[in-house]
Amino acid sequence: MIDPQAIIHPDAKLAPDVQVGPWTTIGPGVEIGAGTIISSHVVLKGPTVIGKNNRILQFSSVGEDTPDLKYKGEPTRLVIGDNNIIREGVTIHRGTIQDRHETTIGNDNLLMAYVHVGHDSVIGNHCILVNNTALAGHVHIGDWAILSGFTLVHQFCRIGAHSFSGMGTAIGKDVPAYVMVNGSPAEAKNINAEGLRRRGFEKEDIAQLTRAYKLIYRRGLTLEEALKELRDMATGCQPLNALIESLESSTRGIVR
Repeated sequence: MIDPQAIIHPDAKLAPDVQVGPWTTIGPGVEIGAGTIISSHVVLKGPTVIGKNNRILQFSSVGEDTPDLKYKGEPTRLVIGDNNIIREGVTIHRGTIQDRHETTIGNDNLLMAYVHVGHDSVIGNHCILVNNTALAGHVHIGDWAILSGFTLVHQFCRIGAHSFSGMGTAIGKDVPAYVMVNGSPAEAKNINAEGLRRRGFEKEDIAQLTRAYKLIYRRGLTLEEALKELRDMATGCQPLNALIESLESSTRGIVR
């Protein structure tokens, strides 16, 4: 299960069935759960906790400390959940004490080739980050978000659940839940209706979210004015409540 040419520190903790390819290096403070497969030429540094049934492909660097100049070697960590696929050349940095001490990746995510996840970022569940997407530090990505190839996300931005970015999008403000954005700088385009249909959202909920999008983006309202009307609309529509929560949590202002 472990290639003899792999280098594994004696303090690393690997479940008995973990597979490790040749020329991979696993350092101290790394824990890897059952069913995980590590390809060749991977570098894993700790403190890092990796859950069950993950795949990490060749030339990835996972758990390295951050190049952030504020970082002075303090003990921080990376936590990765279960059933994630981390493709070729992905880089993921640990956290900093200036934020949460931890970079966190949830479950069932796909990080395609050459994705970068900066320090203290949080990725939820079922997200797809397409080739060469780059997250600066402190970025939060909600569940089921899809960031197309070469998407760039500024530090401290929040990307809402079920949102979608087009190829080459440069995101400098928060993206509300369910919203599609595109361009450099990013501009809101519409509700991610097709994505919601594929995930089994009810037609009535998608229609309500579409009305909410038009209220936010096409009536010239301030965010506070829009939120007031949205709260009056939200009775009995949980997806709309999730949109409201993503708007209320915005600290950088939303993509317009």
